[in-house]
Amino acid sequence: MEPIIIISVLGGLIVILLFSGAPFKPARFIGQAAIKLVIGALFLFFLNVAGNRFGIHVPINFATSTVSGFLGIPGMVALVAIQKWVI
Repeated sequence: MEPIIIISVLGGLIVILLFSGAPFKPARFIGQAAIKLVIGALFLFFLNVAGNRFGIHVPINFATSTVSGFLGIPGMVALVAIQKWVI
């Protein structure tokens, strides 16, 4: 499938969950986790765009999106530190 279709479907599901709300706790937790993963991927995308000048590139995958989505800015700083000094 093309990326634009996948992004559109995920965006539509997020909007539906935001407006209707989840009727039970597990669905609400899964919805919040999915939103955090998408936000983490967006953080990493903007980090890669802005960090291109300085040679900073963190790959966008499930693990890095999870870290940056759930931990926020400190998680992104940790990923950059791991990328630069450990790997």
